[in-house]
Amino acid sequence: MPSMSLDQNAKATFYQYRLLKRSIFPKAFKLSLMVIPVICLVAEIIFWGPLSLFAFIAAAPIALWVQFVICRSVIMIVSRSSRPRWHFSWRLPWFGYIPDQYIGYLTFKKAHLHYAWIGFAVIAILIPWSPPSLIFALFFWHFWLLLPRVYSFAVLLRQRKDGMLKFTDQELSYYIQ
Repeated sequence: MPSMSLDQNAKATFYQYRLLKRSIFPKAFKLSLMVIPVICLVAEIIFWGPLSLFAFIAAAPIALWVQFVICRSVIMIVSRSSRPRWHFSWRLPWFGYIPDQYIGYLTFKKAHLHYAWIGFAVIAILIPWSPPSLIFALFFWHFWLLLPRVYSFAVLLRQRKDGMLKFTDQELSYYIQ
């Protein structure tokens, strides 16, 4: 039995990552992520009336679904693994569809850049057939879901592009192999 475990260890792959950057999300950023939806909801009710509350609420799951479909599709195309491990996070700042484990910076960036422009294009296509309050809410939720990702890209702007990202509720860590 002991020789079997030695054989398994000889075949195992060990990865050594070196931390290059750790960014802790400021409390003001998280607080603004909580306050901005309330301000936009009040603005929408003022401009389009109390029934726009329903459009605002309905737009959130639609934006999440669009994020899921686009990110999942891009990851399946770009990623080498057949089942990328992503999940829905219901905590700020990473509200929405995020990786469960380490992910390549370029893969994460491609997924969210595609999500950004395809999401805006889908919403723009809906403009002629949807009420203005729904279009406003869709644009808002789409942009709101992108805010932490844009923040992470800004934090990592001057870093090497071949690293790995790790997400927690409080921080973003950038590693290099």
